[in-house]
Amino acid sequence: ADTPYMKGKRFAAGDYTGGRVCIVEADGKISWEQKAPSCDDLWILPGGSILFNTGHGVKEVAMDGKVLFEYQSVSEIYAVQRLANGNTFVGECSSGRLLELAPDGKTVKSLSLLPEGQKGGHSFMRNARVLKNGNYLVTLCGQKTVAEYAPDGKEAWTFKVPGGVPHSVQRLANGNTLIACGDRGEPGLLEVSPGGEIVWKADNSDLP
Repeated sequence: ADTPYMKGKRFAAGDYTGGRVCIVEADGKISWEQKAPSCDDLWILPGGSILFNTGHGVKEVAMDGKVLFEYQSVSEIYAVQRLANGNTFVGECSSGRLLELAPDGKTVKSLSLLPEGQKGGHSFMRNARVLKNGNYLVTLCGQKTVAEYAPDGKEAWTFKVPGGVPHSVQRLANGNTLIACGDRGEPGLLEVSPGGEIVWKADNSDLP
């Protein structure tokens, strides 16, 4: 007999392999979709539009399909965040730069995480976030490290990730850092204290 469908929840998803972002309704049907090559970062913004990365850029698209913001780069981009001041934060992976862009797309802040003239390449950076204190939290996936940088580029905190490659990171309200790992090595989730202690984790031993 067919298994009855169990009602779920409406959610937005970035389909990295399929090259799209979409909204999936509680009944499992896709109600909205946009092309987005290599998308692995997205936000549903307060007005209902969706901000996401597109492989070599970022876009904000309204539910009616209107593009509200767009930035294109020669660099690979895997991180985007809308800031409280209305600007957009972008992590440029292969250029090794962190950018803050005004609503008209102009760069108002730029920080290179690499020596002048050096490029990061495909494996340099994945997810990155601007923290409430103004610092930057970055997954340096090629180095299997999560690092927090002050606005002047000095390292404020680092954690060498055991196991898998760090892809996504979030600073929690309790001051700990949540890290998602995948790709080469052991995948899993780690919660790390400011002192570098792993206080919680979930990996393949928990989820075979």
